[in-house]
Amino acid sequence: MTTTAPVDDPTASPAGGPVEGAEQARHVPHRWRNLATLTGVTVVDSTEAGLTTTLFPTISAALRLNTGQLGMLAALGKLVAVPFGPGWVWLAGRTSRRTALIAATVAGGVFGIIAGFANDFTHLLIANTLMAACIIGAGPISNSIISDSFDDAHRGRAVGYFYGISALLGSFIGPLVAQLSGFSDGWRYGMWAIGAICILAGLGILVFYREPGIGAAERQLADLSSKDRRGQKVTFASVLSLFKIPTFSIMMASRLLSGHLLIAVFGVQFLVTERGFTNAVAALVLLPFGVGYFAGTVGGGWIVTLLDRVLPRRGRVAFIQCAQILFAVIAFFGTQFHYSEIGVYAVFWALMGFAQGLNPGVNRPIVMSVVLPELRGQAFAIFLTVFETIGWALFSLGAGVLAESLGIQTVFLWILVGLMLVNAVVLSALYVTYPKDRARVTDELEERRAAALS
Repeated sequence: MTTTAPVDDPTASPAGGPVEGAEQARHVPHRWRNLATLTGVTVVDSTEAGLTTTLFPTISAALRLNTGQLGMLAALGKLVAVPFGPGWVWLAGRTSRRTALIAATVAGGVFGIIAGFANDFTHLLIANTLMAACIIGAGPISNSIISDSFDDAHRGRAVGYFYGISALLGSFIGPLVAQLSGFSDGWRYGMWAIGAICILAGLGILVFYREPGIGAAERQLADLSSKDRRGQKVTFASVLSLFKIPTFSIMMASRLLSGHLLIAVFGVQFLVTERGFTNAVAALVLLPFGVGYFAGTVGGGWIVTLLDRVLPRRGRVAFIQCAQILFAVIAFFGTQFHYSEIGVYAVFWALMGFAQGLNPGVNRPIVMSVVLPELRGQAFAIFLTVFETIGWALFSLGAGVLAESLGIQTVFLWILVGLMLVNAVVLSALYVTYPKDRARVTDELEERRAAALS
């Protein structure tokens, strides 16, 4: 007789069969409610993180700042994530993922409110950096929860909904907040409002989130007890061993080459300083960018699911390569030519949003499928808060300095176009490593199941 105990019940019997385990993995309890709750947190967190960038032309006028200081704000706001991202994941392991999410979100909201009181660059820099140190924790923890809530066949779609919906809602909030730039000290009210909403989102986690349990969405582990699912205790050595996974190392290198991240930092500033639009008008491109990003993430998640059926071993690799090339082509025509109407730029921003949105629905599932369940939180901390952060910070700081002498348009040519094509070439190595690394994880989970049932 097979067990009918919930997958997150630590007393669950390990006697269930593979059919029951696969069925439980496909139907982890509360997975859609958790996804909706995490998406709500991501909306306010990402909006608060991007608020300084969106309103920077107005902030720079009020506090007499320059483009180089925008780069410094963005760079330090990302660099601080390098120690704090893994730190939040460590806290989640020592307490719970719910506790860590609430602490990160509420603290981020508090520092966002403090940033609204800034009267000089130093005050703004400190508050903005501390805000970023807090809200960065939501990303890796949320991705690890998604990997434990949805099986491999459905993770692309779940990640697509997660990033797509949050970006779509954020794209409405961004232009709305930008309209405050027309009022005296309007940027302060924007930061105060988003900070308060961020705190409320933390309370939403407290009320609606339910822990799925490590490995709950793996067919080999779903019907086992929590103890049998967890595997070895996570140590510093086991985290470092992630870099022995060839696919993981290639994906980390790819994050350092992800030049498309720069459009979020300098996109509005580019349209203001080099195309002559006002802050409020330039910020209008955030809406079509968000709509395009939504279409890319959601549509991309469905495409990845289809490719898994047609090309199960290498379909994801071909897809992520095409995403890099597509973005480079669109960025070239969207940033290297002058257009008089904001509507034309809105179209290109929508297309760039679409191309950029294709990435989360494939790169997150790739990482999830080559890393053991208990190490996915740490893997995403490295992926999202270390390598992506270092790349983003270097792009932001370097572009901010170079833009002062070369102009943002030239910087965009080298980073949004040239570097993205290089990234596509680097990802070619996945055709060799990805099938092997994915098979290795499957074999290890099968061995874990066999040991638990013996």
